[in-house]
Amino acid sequence: MPANRFALNRRHALTAAAGALMALSIAAPAAAQTFPAKTITFVVPFAAGSATDQLARAVGQSITNDTKQAVVVDNKAGASGMIAAAAVAKAAPDGYTILITTNTTHAANEHLYKKLSYDPVKDFAPISGLGKGGQVLVVNPASPHKSVGDLVAFAKKNPGKLTFGSGSASSRVAGEMFKQLAGVDILHVPYKSNPFAITDLLAGQIDLMITDTSTGMPQISAGKLRALGYSTQKRSPQLPEVPTIDEAGVKGYDMGYWFAAYAPAGTPAAVVTRLNELMQNATKSATAKSFFDMSGSEAWTTTPADLAKFQAAETLKWGKVIKAAGIEAE
Repeated sequence: MPANRFALNRRHALTAAAGALMALSIAAPAAAQTFPAKTITFVVPFAAGSATDQLARAVGQSITNDTKQAVVVDNKAGASGMIAAAAVAKAAPDGYTILITTNTTHAANEHLYKKLSYDPVKDFAPISGLGKGGQVLVVNPASPHKSVGDLVAFAKKNPGKLTFGSGSASSRVAGEMFKQLAGVDILHVPYKSNPFAITDLLAGQIDLMITDTSTGMPQISAGKLRALGYSTQKRSPQLPEVPTIDEAGVKGYDMGYWFAAYAPAGTPAAVVTRLNELMQNATKSATAKSFFDMSGSEAWTTTPADLAKFQAAETLKWGKVIKAAGIEAE
């Protein structure tokens, strides 16, 4: 081929490529301006009634109010959130399938399981943090244990006799940290989600659990569960009379949790930006505020980049806690 014809063809190819890139750069903002144009699905890794589910519904209601598009919540509980996370990882990267999740799927699981069905970093586009909160150690009102001290004393005299349930990595690791710092042996019983563990605790099938406040508060308020201690270093505003677990004698105890939103990897940046705006507004809505007030948690939002950095730091933190607690990967 003559050199001038080769140069001409190459120039045409480059011009076509530049045109395609320009079309994409114009199309992406345009798509974001019209987003959402149909129903959005929020996939939640835990059962209906869990803290994550409640927040997802509150955020979804706000987005529906803002955009006039429906938001459907799809609960895919089980396997410590892996079923839901894997489903979103494989979904079309168009912004219409969003994972509303916690540190369970995106900081803890890679340290708890030898093999994951998803990659918490490569398979997702971070959107925004949504909230942070603490957990509460609860027992059945019929339990003879009236305080954390009572519980620890009994467990030390009766190693392996008490059982604790958990339906999330936050709850599991909180229980394991309690065992480690209190120097006690308590048997772990796994559940698909915290509400399922609560059901068995109410029925007397397990002895205790450390659950998110939004799941535990209704039962505590109704007198169906007894709160013994709060998981962070600061008391819950919803349970001001309940001491922190650290205050109650298990020194150094501090374990919280967080919520965040993720889209499948490859979701256009402009759509992620639009979703971030919607999420930021949603956490300030009356429905979200009601959730935060009721659960004792607080709104916490980020840029996509800051969520990625936070997730990386949290992954290291949870890895250290899990290793220190002696939890073997399953």
